[in-house]
Amino acid sequence: MDKTNDFSQFRRQSKKGIIVIYLNLIYKFLKAFWILLFLFIQKFSKITQETLLYIYLGVAVLLIFLLVRAYLIFKNFKFKVENKHFVLQKGIIKKTNTSIPFDRIQNINFKQNIIQQIINVHEVNVETAGSSKAEISIKALSFKDAKDLKNIVTVVSDKESLKVEQVEKEQDKPLLKIGFLSLLKVSLTENHLQSLLLLFALLVGFFQQVDDLFKGLGKKEELSNFISNNASALKTSVFLIVGLLVFLSIVAVLSSIVRVVFKHFNLTVFIKNDALEVYQGLTTKKSVILKKSKIQHITISTNPIKRKLGISFITFKQAISGKVNKKQKDKIIRIVGCKEKQVTEVKSLLSFNKELQDISFQNSNIYLKYRNYIRSLFFFIPLNVLFFFEIEEYNAFWINLIIIPIYLVAVHFFYKKRIFKFSKDVLLIGTGILETHKTYLPFFKVQNIKMKQTIFQERKNVADLVFQTASGKVKLPCVDFDKALHIYNYTLFKVESSTKSWM
Repeated sequence: MDKTNDFSQFRRQSKKGIIVIYLNLIYKFLKAFWILLFLFIQKFSKITQETLLYIYLGVAVLLIFLLVRAYLIFKNFKFKVENKHFVLQKGIIKKTNTSIPFDRIQNINFKQNIIQQIINVHEVNVETAGSSKAEISIKALSFKDAKDLKNIVTVVSDKESLKVEQVEKEQDKPLLKIGFLSLLKVSLTENHLQSLLLLFALLVGFFQQVDDLFKGLGKKEELSNFISNNASALKTSVFLIVGLLVFLSIVAVLSSIVRVVFKHFNLTVFIKNDALEVYQGLTTKKSVILKKSKIQHITISTNPIKRKLGISFITFKQAISGKVNKKQKDKIIRIVGCKEKQVTEVKSLLSFNKELQDISFQNSNIYLKYRNYIRSLFFFIPLNVLFFFEIEEYNAFWINLIIIPIYLVAVHFFYKKRIFKFSKDVLLIGTGILETHKTYLPFFKVQNIKMKQTIFQERKNVADLVFQTASGKVKLPCVDFDKALHIYNYTLFKVESSTKSWM
């Protein structure tokens, strides 16, 4: 690290940050007021020249205002590092001062969207354990400044600093590097049903927009007649129905491929200094450091196709505040396309691979399976009542011949994959239906544990265990009461007696 790069005095980000902030403000405005742009396009032919002139003038004034605001945000955004604290000053009218001690910082991540890639700057996000999003976001730093800042904040001693410099000078071989062809294989193992449902949601939203547009143009009746005529033709043509399903399935697979390639392009993972460094992304490049001490638990996922290709996905959960939402998804990191050797190295890094190998899995009580069968009645009975009273064509009842067997098989696999085992330090919980997910949870990461019993569970002598961690809840349902009590008491003992920090 260049010793002349001093962060002890307040400094600003790169001047190119004005461009990034300006475009970000325009994007936020369009996102908030997109309906105005839609109405403008819809009513464009009815707007007079004089009104258009005022609209264009208003847009020009708005763009100038946002440019001035972007400059003031840039000018008043200053940061420094002082006494092992990251200090930030920002604000135009309302000034705010933020000081974050190094030990509260969970991650310092790099990010580059298309604009930042073009102007060659990096966004640096400083995240803490309790925040729902990046607590500090520096929009534009050179790669050298960003890297130096990360090293200063994450390295707290001269000895560690020297170690980092030595590692950076070496040409380390990555733990994992995924090429384009490998990503194509990964995309084939994705949940295409999820992509299909998302596609349906987008189509519904699109048709709602078209409906509003035709309604505004006074052509609502023509659109309704068009849809009615084509729907009747679709009902009578099996070929069209099959063709439509095949087309939507192909689109769903292609969308999965696009999503995987855009998110995980050039995925490279290094193991350095008890941490995982993850680099990935096409339109938005990201660099994330996963410190061993900050990881709460991991989940290793596979399915029949993944097993055939010899790959697994590893999901890392870090500390979050409350439930996972869109802003917190960045704290859930997934590494795709891992071979068995790479999975073993990750488990060894986190000390999850030693004692569990010689311990047998145990199943949840079979009451879990029967409970889900009984609960299905609350779905299938109302569904058939709806068919009987609301739908004139009683052939709809035949859909039960498809849904019920699928549901029964799904419940069977759901129960079969509800397994668990534990050593003196780690609990392993299995879940899944088509996919198999194995969650490794160290006992010292558990913040509290609850044992729950309904009236029906009490009769069957089973109980649910809920493990609360800084990354959310991990549930183990319908365990034999004696086993549940043993795990409950042992977890409490480990939580009370452990001297390790969960962060």
